[in-house]
Amino acid sequence: MNRVLLLLIVVCSAAVSKAQDIPNRKEVLDIMLRVNGYFMQKYADYTAPSHTDAVRPSNIWTRGVYYEGLMALYGVYPKDEFYNYALSWAEFHKWGLRNGAITRNADDQCCGQTYIDLYNLSPEPEKIRKIKSCVNMLLETPQTDDWTWIDAIQMAMPVMAKLGALTGNTRYYEKMYAMYRWTRDRLFNPAEGLWWRDKDFLPPYKEPNGANCYWSRGNGWVYAALVRVLSEIPEDEPHRAEYIADFLAMSEALLKCRREDGFWNVSLHDPTHFGGKETTGTSLFVYGMAWGVNNNLLDRDTYLPAALKAWNGLAKEAVHENGFLGYVQGTGKEPKDSQPVTYDKVPNFEDFGTGCFLLGASEIYKLKKQE
Repeated sequence: MNRVLLLLIVVCSAAVSKAQDIPNRKEVLDIMLRVNGYFMQKYADYTAPSHTDAVRPSNIWTRGVYYEGLMALYGVYPKDEFYNYALSWAEFHKWGLRNGAITRNADDQCCGQTYIDLYNLSPEPEKIRKIKSCVNMLLETPQTDDWTWIDAIQMAMPVMAKLGALTGNTRYYEKMYAMYRWTRDRLFNPAEGLWWRDKDFLPPYKEPNGANCYWSRGNGWVYAALVRVLSEIPEDEPHRAEYIADFLAMSEALLKCRREDGFWNVSLHDPTHFGGKETTGTSLFVYGMAWGVNNNLLDRDTYLPAALKAWNGLAKEAVHENGFLGYVQGTGKEPKDSQPVTYDKVPNFEDFGTGCFLLGASEIYKLKKQE
């Protein structure tokens, strides 16, 4: 009997080991470099505004997300070319925000995440003067209702966390929590562990199959924001346990609604509503799950296989030979936007999709084999 049990343990251990084979770091890095190389070559002129339905400067939120990903790549592979590309972009914009330093728009504040990262690498007050002035304005005003859409949580919340970590001023943490809590109280559904994108999707709004509408990338933004905030705030920050609880609830909910191929659909609870592979939400979920495993917040045996299956899907099915990313849903706020989402379609903005992918890949790169 003992030998039978031992054999079962060995077999099960081998199965778990096989399911959790950690990708070779060189292979992960090669994919990251290919994807980023495509973007940096195509958008070598970091000063050029985007021309889609309107002309927008290159420090808008879409580009800010790209630079979040680039700084994550730089964190695992500190190549001067990456640092200089980010630094030159920030210097061109004079370390400023799209609509000036006095703006409550979270999208405008997104670029500040990279400005602060660059400051931490080489501290010079001018690098953070404007973003700090912007957030300090928030501290001195009573409003907490700025984040009326969940994307805003990722754009602005990590800025406040980074400033708190940088300065030691806990007022940043308190204001950040108050703003997060205002949004959470209105748009988070604790019963299902997911977020409505904004008030337009609250019940009685339903997906065609009758389920609540939870947009993949919108939930990805919140999931990534929680990762980035938890990476900055101290262990004794009073609201840390609440952020972790929300992260765990989202993780459990996301695990339940992934596709068989490892990707997530644009509509998390209705696979028939523009169903199909989608790269940005999937990349952000990989980012969160791999980070959770790396930081011992998520059970390795439960979440690592999901993160790896999603990563393998992205690497094999979304990344083109030249580094172009397929299955990227362009800008929008719900499943029907920027459709169709296909392998070959170029989205209206390529920058934020690349940023999401690099964030996810950076945490896959950091995975360690189980001892």
